[in-house]
Amino acid sequence: MQSDLFSRTAAAQYLGVKPQTLAAWFSTGRYSLPVVKVGRYAKYRLSDLQAFIQANTFAHSGSTQGGELA
Repeated sequence: MQSDLFSRTAAAQYLGVKPQTLAAWFSTGRYSLPVVKVGRYAKYRLSDLQAFIQANTFAHSGSTQGGELA
């Protein structure tokens, strides 16, 4: 069975950012992207990454795809 948990490096690649960016988002609370801590490692669920992308998808300036202001 393949795990749906991504390493920070793999999650960053999936999102198109650097691993350091994800670490900064987590430590500052800039975005509410859930992190699963496994020992000292930060892991990211595929479903959380997909939800993050959906929540940050904009049809035009000022509105999300769901019509809510971010």
